Amino acid sequence: MVILHGPPPPNLSPQNLSQSELYSPGPLFSWPELQAMASDGVLTQLYQRGYLPPGTRPTPQLRARAASALISPVIRQRVVAGRMTAAWIYGCAAEPDRLAMLVDANRRVSSLRSTRGCTFHEVRLGPFDVVSLGGLMVSSPLRTAVDIALHVEPGRAVPALRELLGKPELGLSLRLLAHAVEATPGMPYRKAALAKLEQLRAGPAP
Repeated sequence: MVILHGPPPPNLSPQNLSQSELYSPGPLFSWPELQAMASDGVLTQLYQRGYLPPGTRPTPQLRARAASALISPVIRQRVVAGRMTAAWIYGCAAEPDRLAMLVDANRRVSSLRSTRGCTFHEVRLGPFDVVSLGGLMVSSPLRTAVDIALHVEPGRAVPALRELLGKPELGLSLRLLAHAVEATPGMPYRKAALAKLEQLRAGPAP
């Protein structure tokens, strides 16, 4: 998929490129061509096969679009980017080595196991647990924070949670997150999750 308005300019340069678009392999540019343009400084790599013009500020929409370029359109509507992948999309974690994708328990996850570059987690998703960003379904900020608290080891979870809580536009608070974790039914990791939240209350380690 390449997102580009109109035909490519004859002399490609940063000035010719849209500052709000993501470039990925497709009919206009192959992956080797994009890599070559990155080597020449015409593009910068955002994630895997997704490239941006130099100086473009990555946004959640652009990160989600870069992730979606790695997912077959056949399954894109069946999966939700979650956990540390969603935290990265929101700008609160390092880019993932593999995409963490959530699959609703009502759908069959076995048929997706062969998809490369992704780890699938079968979960139950509520009506407010998913948002759409850049053509990809992503777990909501609150669902993302809850899942990270429950399922990610403290060394990665606590910094990501601190970043999520520190972005006012995501609408999170430590109190809201604690209530959501406590209300999660049947979760054996709840005690460990609450311990991570206590680390957040205590502030950053010296």
